[in-house]
Amino acid sequence: MTHRTVSQRVAQGLPDDPRARVAAPTPACPVEIALAALRGRWTTLIVRELLRADSYAYSELASILHELSDKVLTERLSQLVSAGVVLRTRTPGWPPTVSYELTPHGRELGPVLQALWDWGARVPAPSIAEEADVT
Repeated sequence: MTHRTVSQRVAQGLPDDPRARVAAPTPACPVEIALAALRGRWTTLIVRELLRADSYAYSELASILHELSDKVLTERLSQLVSAGVVLRTRTPGWPPTVSYELTPHGRELGPVLQALWDWGARVPAPSIAEEADVT
């Protein structure tokens, strides 16, 4: 038994915050907010590319991620803009140009992606046979 003046240790990854003591996922949960911002295949690669430069034109991103369809790139960029992670700037003229850059809030995802990479690098990658079984 600990003395009442000694605070209980909070387990790593479990913040001392009332939002962390819910019985079911809620949209107000900070982890759910972060996961929603990064949801969808290709999203982390788009953020990775935007971390590498000040801004990119849509065509530059499409060229870098050439296997990504225009439809999915447009959807993911729209999602990131809605989440406050990416700023979309339209420059008038003919033709008008659109550029994308990370907001300061979006730039804070750099260490988050690095932590996800580090964690994933310590987990054995699934074999091709295992991936085929997951359908």
